Amino acid sequence: MKKIVASVLALALAASLAACGSSTASSAASSAASSEASSAETTVLKVGASPSPHAEILEQVKPILAEQGIDLQITEFDDYVMPNTAVEDGSLDANYFQHLPYLEDFNAKNGTHLASVGVIHYEPMGLYPGKSSDLANIPDGAKIGIPGDNTNGARALLLLEAQGVLKLKEGVGLEATELDIEENPHNVEIVPMEAANLPASLPDLDFAVINGNYASGAGIGDTVLVTEDADSVAAQTYGNIVAVKEGNENNPAVLALVEALKSDTIKQYIKDTYNGIVMPME
Repeated sequence: MKKIVASVLALALAASLAACGSSTASSAASSAASSEASSAETTVLKVGASPSPHAEILEQVKPILAEQGIDLQITEFDDYVMPNTAVEDGSLDANYFQHLPYLEDFNAKNGTHLASVGVIHYEPMGLYPGKSSDLANIPDGAKIGIPGDNTNGARALLLLEAQGVLKLKEGVGLEATELDIEENPHNVEIVPMEAANLPASLPDLDFAVINGNYASGAGIGDTVLVTEDADSVAAQTYGNIVAVKEGNENNPAVLALVEALKSDTIKQYIKDTYNGIVMPME
């Protein structure tokens, strides 16, 4: 009788252990499946940007997109060419660093197929001091650096004209080049160069007209002498955009990015952080 009872107990214990093992295995399998499902639901969005302010603003957007299952991966660039070629070849889903006139000019010159999906902010272009700082007493023959690309160069010349440094031919507007300078009372020398190099070149220049993002990145925003009027045609025309390759304008993750960048939270962050060097589009 004792042997029978012992056998029954042994069988019961074995069954219990088997059930426990089965439960553990089932739990592990369920956990793995859940993890795989969670991973499958995450969308990776690769975006190229200038370090400041664009990448800084995108960092603020990361948690907003994460709540929607979007993993925003930011790649920083120090030039205005590679972020566009990377979107064109598919290495990036989008970029955020340029304005529409620059994008259109880039497409025309490089045969690329980029399109804007939203205007996020504008950066009033500013005139910064180098060896000189008094606009009322500009040295004869002063060297003034401006961005070397067509669109930003024209904008810089318009700002110089607005300050009475020079006068451009009537009607040239946003197509202006150095060849359109009609009056140059101070005999200033316009020095076009790569926009990113302007802040570092200030010691060799009397003044420089610098894009807001590069001024911000160089930590010289508080030294600006004058900026474009926020209501000027130039400031409004040169709003910074999110760009994608044509055909990807309706990518849900990109549209979520644009919506987040236009949110009140991000608008307030821009206002609080950049003190007028960068302003959100209203």
